[in-house]
This record gives sequence, C-alpha cells and structure tokens, in this order.
Amino acid sequence: MRIGLSAPITQAGAVKVRLLHEDSKLPYKASKDAVGHDMFAYLSGGEIIIPPGETALVGTGVAVTPPEGFWCALFARSGLAAKKGLRLANSVGVVDPDYTGEIIAAIHNDSTKPQTIQHGERIAQLAVLPYLNAEMIQVDKLDDTERGSNGFGSTGRS
Repeated sequence: MRIGLSAPITQAGAVKVRLLHEDSKLPYKASKDAVGHDMFAYLSGGEIIIPPGETALVGTGVAVTPPEGFWCALFARSGLAAKKGLRLANSVGVVDPDYTGEIIAAIHNDSTKPQTIQHGERIAQLAVLPYLNAEMIQVDKLDDTERGSNGFGSTGRS
C-alpha cells in the first residue's frame, strides 16, 4: 500500500479502536468528507463543570492504534469553541502511535462563565495523519538559504 497524504486507508490499515466501557462511543465522521472523527466525553459522573479560566481533563472512553506510518491528532471542535468558549488547552493533542491508553482531552474554558460538558457530548475530533519517523543528526553547519536565521516577521509578508 502506498502511503501518502491522499492515500486511502484500507481495512487492513484501519485505526483499531478499543472501547474502554460498555457505553463508550466509537468515534465517527459527521459527514462523508469530514477529516476528523468526533470524539465523545466519557464522564462516569454524568457531567463536569469547568470554571472560567480553568482546564479540565475529560476522558473519551476509547484507546486507539493507528496503522503503521500514521499518528492521531486531537483537534478542537469549532462549535464547542464558538458556542461555549471551550478549546483544547494544548491546541493539538498528539496521540503517539505507541500510546495505547485512553485518549484524554485537556479542555480549557476561555469564557467568563462556568461551562458544563455532559457525558456523551462531542468534545474533540480525531484526525489520522501520516508521519516520517525521522532521525536527528547533529551537524556543525546548516545549508545556506535566502532567509537564513532571520526569524519572526523577517519575510515581510502579512
């Protein structure tokens, strides 16, 4: 199988999902062409209230193993951000391919009011992405480029 940005993942290359509880929900795509699979809050207490400016760890009740050469990224749901002011605290959650524990979302409340997340509510989306298992090699000098070491704002583009 050719692995690339647009390569389809066959059944043999599907993401393996382990439901950790009887009522855990399998991640799913809300539309045919959605990039991310919706992830659901798994809250044995029924709900969690996140005070303004605070972060809460919210379980999903699932663990995953992506196919070889892929990793999973946990992204915020735009609706949750727009409607409740909730986002992932770390912007993007990296789920390494060798991590087999429960996927947990660190959710931060940017609003001025306490926000409630209910058990089973969609809280994030999981995307499956290819990666290069790169090796780091120490060198004494990097190749010369037009930009060089000029940093933030140095390209003059808006």
